[in-house]
Amino acid sequence: MAVRSANLNVMEKAIDAASRGLLRDFGELENLQVSKKGPADFVSTADTRTEKILIKELTKARPEIGFLLEEGGELKGQDETRRWIIDPLDGTTNFLHGIPHFAISIALEENGEITTGMIYNPVTDEKFWAEKGKGAFLNGRRLRVSGRRHMDDAVYATGIPFRGHGDHGRFLKELEEIMRLSAGVRRFGAASLDLAFVAAGRYDGFWETDLKPWDIAAGIILVKEAKGFVSEFDARQNMLKSGNIVAANEYQHSLLLKILRDARKKA
Repeated sequence: MAVRSANLNVMEKAIDAASRGLLRDFGELENLQVSKKGPADFVSTADTRTEKILIKELTKARPEIGFLLEEGGELKGQDETRRWIIDPLDGTTNFLHGIPHFAISIALEENGEITTGMIYNPVTDEKFWAEKGKGAFLNGRRLRVSGRRHMDDAVYATGIPFRGHGDHGRFLKELEEIMRLSAGVRRFGAASLDLAFVAAGRYDGFWETDLKPWDIAAGIILVKEAKGFVSEFDARQNMLKSGNIVAANEYQHSLLLKILRDARKKA
């Protein structure tokens, strides 16, 4: 078992406190109050309640650090060099449909760089975590990205644009190219877990566009610390601002970038 920092212990305590209510809500979906905040995009009382618990626990332990939040926006802290980036419920649509694939995601950004991250699916009790320079882990077991070299052996994950979001035509061209060359493509509906699964070697790669910082922040450090590669489609490292991300092992990453760039030219 790796020795973990105080910041990771703070994250875990906050996640453990918040996940109990999330599991309870998941078991009582018919009683949830749900309101729409956009086309096919939902927010539930579970989101906001979980976020409040995370803020409370993290503030209690680190009162000087601010937040970037899915529901609450940005909250400045006294220490302007650090902030927590939080998604209280990644996979809200899955959650609201009773699909047990969702997560709480927390990352710590320091001087513009993600240094620590934790992603937790309370249904499966899988807790993924990583720290810069210390590796990536799942419930204490060290993670490494897959070693598959060839696309015809590889399984990829992605996010499919839905009503009112994304460039559907461009995505279909990307998907067509990856389908033609790979062993399969999966769409599970929670980007944080997609990245965690790349880190764990379950997926060989992942790509998606138009994501938010809280969707990918913790996953970025997980993949990097599992010896994977993460970038934008043009290989730059500005994923948190662009919302575009490609993650894979060392053999698949450059292949994916080329195929996706070529597919976009055809769209």
